Amino acid sequence: MPEGMEQFLIENTKRYVSLVKAFKPSDPKKGTTGSNETTSVSGDITVCARIRPLLEDEIAQGFPAGVIPRGNTSTVDVHELRRPVRGLPTINSKDYTVDKVFGPDTSTAQIYDTVLQHLVPWAWSGGVGTMFAYGQTGSGKTYTVSGLERHVAESLMDGSLEGGRKIHTCIVELAGQTAYDLLNSRKQISILEDSFGNTQLAGAVEHHVTNKDSMLELIDTAATLRRTEATKKNDTSSRSHAICRIRIENPAVPTADDGLLFLVDLAGSEAARDKDLHTASRMKEAREINTSLSVLKDCIRGRSLLDNADSVAGGTGGKATTKKTYIPFRQSALTKTLKHVFDPASSRSCKTVVVACVNPCAADVGPSKNTLRFAELLRVAVPQTGPVKYDPAVPSSWDNAQLRGWIDKNSGIPPISSATLAPFETGAQLLRLPVPEFLSRCLKTVGISPEQAQAFQSKFWRLHFDSSHRTTATNTTAASKQSKSTTGAGSSEMTAEQKIMSRVERMDSSEDIEDDPPAASIPFKDRIRPGMVVRCTKTGRGYSTVGQATSEVGGYLFVVLCPAWAVGERVRDIQGQQVNKPPPADSNNENETQGKGRFLCAMVSPGVMQGSYTVGLWRQVVVDVEDMDAEVLMEYDVATRYYYMTV
Repeated sequence: MPEGMEQFLIENTKRYVSLVKAFKPSDPKKGTTGSNETTSVSGDITVCARIRPLLEDEIAQGFPAGVIPRGNTSTVDVHELRRPVRGLPTINSKDYTVDKVFGPDTSTAQIYDTVLQHLVPWAWSGGVGTMFAYGQTGSGKTYTVSGLERHVAESLMDGSLEGGRKIHTCIVELAGQTAYDLLNSRKQISILEDSFGNTQLAGAVEHHVTNKDSMLELIDTAATLRRTEATKKNDTSSRSHAICRIRIENPAVPTADDGLLFLVDLAGSEAARDKDLHTASRMKEAREINTSLSVLKDCIRGRSLLDNADSVAGGTGGKATTKKTYIPFRQSALTKTLKHVFDPASSRSCKTVVVACVNPCAADVGPSKNTLRFAELLRVAVPQTGPVKYDPAVPSSWDNAQLRGWIDKNSGIPPISSATLAPFETGAQLLRLPVPEFLSRCLKTVGISPEQAQAFQSKFWRLHFDSSHRTTATNTTAASKQSKSTTGAGSSEMTAEQKIMSRVERMDSSEDIEDDPPAASIPFKDRIRPGMVVRCTKTGRGYSTVGQATSEVGGYLFVVLCPAWAVGERVRDIQGQQVNKPPPADSNNENETQGKGRFLCAMVSPGVMQGSYTVGLWRQVVVDVEDMDAEVLMEYDVATRYYYMTV
């Protein structure tokens, strides 16, 4: 507000206060319940506003509060004093609605408990959680973020979260398009994209933290090195974005993505009066800040629109909208760093909290309106849909009872406890559960191996993927039903050709399809056959030098090709050794003498996609039966050209 308007406001403070008291608000906006709760707008983004108290110097100058929370609702009223051409001054009132409103009397601890606390167990379970603090310079962003960081450190280190984790922290500063490591003497780093499309902070040093004090010490160190400048509103205004990244590694599931928690203190936006004395470089800096904030707004809103469209389509078993949503996350260093939050191609489960910090002073209602307008635009309403019709081929349409029934019947032997895996979740909610948490819940069932948990998670997701391509899935299901009705195993009218085709159709996996005798009742070492996938954990053998251990199963995987004695003398393994070599002259072992305890096998290695495998048919090794620990069931997926574990 220009100085003349400030003086006008001070001269008319009594009238301004009386007009504000006489203001009668309109009915709550659609999406507001009348309490401090709102109807669902976006399941993965929460937008709240924090109104700080008036500062002592603002009170001393006689400025009243112009931003007023509306009772126990999620609406904020902003009152701006207008100077008329003639007559007495009037007020122009505008209301804004967000998900949560926190007034001047609300503590940082209350804000954490209400909107941010759930992000900690979410990231602990392998998800991605992000918190942004946005607002005018001097509105309390850094104060809010620093307080929330302390509560996060306390939650991570107080022992209340289940399971052991390794926690790593790095804090970087983004000034324009340049990035610095605040925990390494502000050394410049690079924001690069690797070959898998993931954004990497090249050069940033990660610090392993084991207790609350060490994490808080890192946070305090970063705060002292952050770039600040004096403005008319704040002597230490943040002139850069600060990103605290907490990476949470789960040693029990080493192949799963690490949980990530981002706490972002954005640079303060400035009103026109705050920039009238800026130099050319400071003006350029202000433009870069405002540009990055604008891109951030577009990215958050675009991702919300996309997620809501997908959730509506998935919940009804239909197809998502064909209208493309453009998300410009590559247009600024800030959104490029947080690419996984906004990228539509990302498979990570993300939850976001936006805290709009608001200055309540009547002299700053212009910037406060801009802040609240920014926050309100991020709330994307979910289109209303009718009740979801149950479809056994669409996991997102299942309620908890239907989901549990499917888990009990399709999770293998022994079955995974559905009460442990999905105590209350619906099918749609379980699909959004981070993979590490999914696997950890599976492993709580006694007798469940890591490979069975991985295979079941893959099976559940493939069913979801097929349900989103209804035409292909329907045709495949219909063809399968027709095949079973005409060539079923129990049909007495099957021709010889139909029997062969029935057998071929059932051989898409490594499972033994022989029904007599039941394969499951025979130890796998007594029924080793070509095509069987076996797991070996011993590392002292020669194949350990050329094989690639698979952490999901805790060892090496091989496909059995044939007994070693069945090949010719010229056959060599991957190490160049003769496969059918004669036994030692002094050997008394009958199996070794006859070559019955050794098999020629092909090596199985992890694929590029999560949970996938490739078979190196020509990468052959000789494996002793005594080294084989268990059979692993795998099946081939034509669409991806990879093998996956199955149950």
